Amino acid sequence: MKDSNFLKEHNGRLMWHPMTSPQDSIDQPPKIITGSEGVCIIDIDGHKAVDGVGGLWNVNLGYSCQPVKDAISAQLEQLPYYSTFRGTSNDAAIELSYELSQFFAPDGLSRAFFTSGGSDSVETALRLARQYHKLRGEAGRTKFLSLKKGYHGTHIGGASVNGNANFRTAYEPLLPGCFHIPAPYTYRNPFNETDPERLAQLCVQALEDEIAFQGANTIAAMIMEPILGAGGVIPPHKSFAPMVQEICNRHGILLITDEVITAYGRTGAWSGARLWGIQPDMMATAKAITNGYFPFGAVMIGGRMIETFEDNPNARIGHGYTYSGHPVGAAAALACLKETQRLNVPENAAARGTQMFTGCQALKEKYDIIGDVRGGHGLMTAIEMVSDRATKTPIDPVTAAKVQETAYQNGAMVRVSGPNIILSPPLVLTEADTSTIVSALDTAFSAL
Repeated sequence: MKDSNFLKEHNGRLMWHPMTSPQDSIDQPPKIITGSEGVCIIDIDGHKAVDGVGGLWNVNLGYSCQPVKDAISAQLEQLPYYSTFRGTSNDAAIELSYELSQFFAPDGLSRAFFTSGGSDSVETALRLARQYHKLRGEAGRTKFLSLKKGYHGTHIGGASVNGNANFRTAYEPLLPGCFHIPAPYTYRNPFNETDPERLAQLCVQALEDEIAFQGANTIAAMIMEPILGAGGVIPPHKSFAPMVQEICNRHGILLITDEVITAYGRTGAWSGARLWGIQPDMMATAKAITNGYFPFGAVMIGGRMIETFEDNPNARIGHGYTYSGHPVGAAAALACLKETQRLNVPENAAARGTQMFTGCQALKEKYDIIGDVRGGHGLMTAIEMVSDRATKTPIDPVTAAKVQETAYQNGAMVRVSGPNIILSPPLVLTEADTSTIVSALDTAFSAL
């Protein structure tokens, strides 16, 4: 390993980082994280901070989860890799498919297609949705519906159904036939509606209108996050998801829940679908499936799709990844799933999430820079910063960066995305850890 001077000298110069410009990484070199302990990260200068980002929504069990590390090590000794393309499989992937079918049975999902991560999972779900309709003789169903402000990864398909221009504009033209409806975002929406239940109804009516305009027989699937994550932690009213499912079922449109963030306990329920009481046709998962220790994902598949594919000898899936069902990833996922269940992480996520949400709401009472606080469902909270509460003018990027830096220096790594501070810490967070995050933010806002 090179020494710290070498690392600092080359930091930001030879590696292009996601979600920023190459020049920004040179002008503002990223923090170099070299160690971890529990729910904390340690940088190259020895500064330790509670990780309020949870890696990137994925380190649900923290950085010291030994069972997952041991499973990876043991699998590397036994079988470090083999393909699961036609004709071969591996024992870890087979066992994992069984365990996931049991875990997601309450969601009506019992088949798994393995991927390398969240963007892969979304892409897989979109492709299988189109193939499903072709197998049923409805080849004209090619379009996709999604929510504005939704985030679905960075592949061409995922970017096309993304509801945020930041992930679209530079890469257009994208996949044709993708249409977006308003998100149930009470703080900012085209209806100027602040009542969550009424807003849910208006958004659902917009969905009905779009289906009528496009023609239901042209639409393959609706994809949505049960709680919008990267778009600013936007939880809908509890009536929203059931209404969306009813509409999709009525029109023969598949419902895909993007649970790359919300699966495996983050919302205070084992899945976002279970939180709202729905059963999607497919569910895209990744991130916490291996606690972030190995790139891995799984698309879970339900009833009517299973019947269509498994009863048709011509239903050849011409799709897959070199690392689909990777034995090391599958072993990591098996250990992670077992530990996630043993710890019953949704219970702690709900308790600590309430503590964090309440703490951030108290900060809103103290600081005018906070326009809105969203959360209340497990450990996912957002603070939306404004320069003027009356006009809801978003905060400028320089000030937002100052909040992030000051919070870090005071013991908490938080993530700024646009005007939002997004909090997605590990689900094994303690009461004291949660207080540290809120206190660091308090100090950061006070410093302004």
